[in-house]
Amino acid sequence: MNVFIPRESNDQEERISMVPASVERLVKLGATVLVQEGLGTRLGIPDSDYQKAGATITTEANHGFQNADLVFRLNKPPVEEIKRLKSGCILVSYLNPFFEKAVIDGLASANVSAIAMEMIPRTTIAQKMDALSSQANLAGYVAVIIAAERMKKILPMMMTPSGTIQPSRVFVIGVGVAGLQAIATAKRLGARVEAFDTRPAVEEQVKSLGAKFVKIDLGQTGEAAGGYAKALTEEQVQKQREGMKKHCAQADIVITTAQLFGKKAPLIVTEEMVNAMSPGSVIVDLAVESGGNVAGAKLDQEVDVKGVKIIGLRNLPGRVAVHASQMYSANLYNFFEHFWDKETKKFKFDPNDEILKACLVTHNKEICNPQLKGI
Repeated sequence: MNVFIPRESNDQEERISMVPASVERLVKLGATVLVQEGLGTRLGIPDSDYQKAGATITTEANHGFQNADLVFRLNKPPVEEIKRLKSGCILVSYLNPFFEKAVIDGLASANVSAIAMEMIPRTTIAQKMDALSSQANLAGYVAVIIAAERMKKILPMMMTPSGTIQPSRVFVIGVGVAGLQAIATAKRLGARVEAFDTRPAVEEQVKSLGAKFVKIDLGQTGEAAGGYAKALTEEQVQKQREGMKKHCAQADIVITTAQLFGKKAPLIVTEEMVNAMSPGSVIVDLAVESGGNVAGAKLDQEVDVKGVKIIGLRNLPGRVAVHASQMYSANLYNFFEHFWDKETKKFKFDPNDEILKACLVTHNKEICNPQLKGI
């Protein structure tokens, strides 16, 4: 099994797809690994570390693409790169398949079996491969750190000779993986934390982290497949906004994490809610790349609305690129190891496997994932 690991083509991306420790484990399984020169440069990892791990270094990406049975990437390949992939090979990376039609069509036409890492099912057996959760975990941490740095207050309560400083208030909207980590990080920094989610079942998790769960009666809500929140009706959305307005107004920091799988993120914090917040408050919109939860949020910008800062920076895991790369690299290795037959030294690629059925996007020159057909 020839595995090729190319450099990322996005100059703004600090993360890498695989670190030497994971490459060494691949080689020990029996894979032949080819790494493009300079793969780890952005993290200060020299090519020699990959060579020590058992990989071969190539200066020619074309050589790697043309001979690879499997290609590991972090981000989706550029459209012009797809034609360089060997027919019949397997590509494993983030693909953003619901919004990148040209890429998905190109992969199907090139006869590439494409695995979308963001579509790994959230099941017990696939948990160790769940890159979406591992990166969201880091995003929740970074969101709090950025907000704390931008705010002109401290987060913890302090008893000083000058008097008592009250703890800052943090309101987290959306209690998935990113939201839970945001709650935990804000609590560790000493803030007073409240959180809201449309799924009442997460109340226990919020309380276990020492935060207060905000209850808003929305009627029947629940979860969609994979643990994602279901889309609300317009009436439920309005009730949610009205219920959250007071909590946003009281908060020094608001962090929004609400996303809908395969759809545009819902608008949760309206212009009216932003205007009700005190000058000096900070909002971090973790859903800005998929449309945004906050009115006025702009991708890769920090917007000031009457003294309230709205931060809409993309790729927050990339701001802690060392650990983000280590986690993603482990997810890729675990994916590979799960399907590797140690006796025959072959990759067991079965499109009907429960995990592959969920994340396989293209195969045999077709868009094979039922969630993507017709998009």
